[in-house]
Amino acid sequence: MAEPVDRARIAAAVRELLSAIGSDPDSAELASTPARVADAYAEFFAGVGDDPVRHLADAVPVGDDTGELVMLRDIELRSVCEHHLLPFRGVAHIAYRPGRRIVGLSALPKVVDTLAARPQVQERLGQQIVDALDAGLAPEGVLVVLEASHGCVADRGVRQAGAVTVTVASSGTLSSPEARGEVMAFIGGASARALADGGAA
Repeated sequence: MAEPVDRARIAAAVRELLSAIGSDPDSAELASTPARVADAYAEFFAGVGDDPVRHLADAVPVGDDTGELVMLRDIELRSVCEHHLLPFRGVAHIAYRPGRRIVGLSALPKVVDTLAARPQVQERLGQQIVDALDAGLAPEGVLVVLEASHGCVADRGVRQAGAVTVTVASSGTLSSPEARGEVMAFIGGASARALADGGAA
């Protein structure tokens, strides 16, 4: 797959940005900054145009002895808010009830990484993870809980450095309050317990 970003254009844009804020992009301190930012953006936005469902292609059939629930907690998450192009980071908790197939656990962080590596909002990211698992595995139900701190909240405006945003997305059998409450109990934490009781973040 071709790289989605044009590093030369990013570098040129960064030079213009530095000039626009009154700095000299040709100074010794800043001369390498445009190229460095271009390299960073190539990493931050590597998921643009990439299909996360491809990570689920190696799913295998399961039998009656598979169990009722698969969960992977505390998947490290890093993305960039599309509103201010500032980072947000935290963890993702993913649970699904298998249908006819399961996938290796390492595939789940890959799905998260692909979808997070593009301009995002946390609320949409959670739903996109659910949609990818539904498309790739056809499970009976999916629940995704994201907990993240946002640069646009911590570093500008209200400057609430300790604030954490919690979002929930679900499908199928894990959309009911009872099923969600059971999974939230496994996830643990005050925010999860509040959500299990019907609250919202």
